[in-house]
Amino acid sequence: MAGLMAGFGNFTHAVVRAIPESLAKEALRMNKFDVDLSKAQREHELYVEVLKNKLGLEVVELPADESLPDCVFVEDAAVVCGDTALITRPGAESRRKETEAMKKALSDLNLNIVEMTDESASLDGGDVLFTGREFFVGLSKRTNQRGAEILADAFKDYAVSTVPVLEGLHLKSFCSMGGPGLIVIGSSEHAQKALKIMQQMSDHRYDKLTVPDDIAANCVYMNLPSKGHVLLHCTPEEFPESAKVFEKLKDHMLIPVSNMEKVKVDGALTCCSVLINKKTNV
Repeated sequence: MAGLMAGFGNFTHAVVRAIPESLAKEALRMNKFDVDLSKAQREHELYVEVLKNKLGLEVVELPADESLPDCVFVEDAAVVCGDTALITRPGAESRRKETEAMKKALSDLNLNIVEMTDESASLDGGDVLFTGREFFVGLSKRTNQRGAEILADAFKDYAVSTVPVLEGLHLKSFCSMGGPGLIVIGSSEHAQKALKIMQQMSDHRYDKLTVPDDIAANCVYMNLPSKGHVLLHCTPEEFPESAKVFEKLKDHMLIPVSNMEKVKVDGALTCCSVLINKKTNV
């Protein structure tokens, strides 16, 4: 199992997608907040700049599609592990066509494509937490048991456990990986309950880092050859108390990234990229 963990967080490529103008008025959202489109676009540009220029990833930038207001949230359209890409079947019908551009981009990167074609299945990538050892899949408004079964079939090397998501949009609306064996988790009752279920279902022991704000628990962890442990996390302007907690991670390069506008349409930091580790000569 240690072998499976060895490359955890190693990434070479990222797929991102530009924000359509339609996001401001038409993107799905659980609360009716107004989005400042130009701020959201600037925020996303800075996120992409961090991936490309600060971290040196090869970034594939897909164009926005005005008919798909949520298309910037690419994470929901695919789950990539190793050289396999599972093209999902998003739970919201209005988002189903987002997978077309993602499938082409991942095919162009020579990944093995598996498609979720079963019409009884639904799965958003935001409900999928890969720990390097196993998968946890949130059963939510957007992801069902059949979706989780198809994911388990696509990634047979790993155990897959399901976790009920009773509040919030996705499993990763209140948790993510902060490093090898480290789960970052929100402090709400439903987040802590979900963590307890994950711990009970797993054969592995995980450390936890609890942050006061659930959405701040969504961060992007990478382990890059020239940088070591890297964590993209919330800014002190958004969540001052949670941002302080991340400062405990002394071995990490900490990069605060603003997400003030996209969070209004239920977007979090992991939502905006699909990360890939492409071995040379694959």
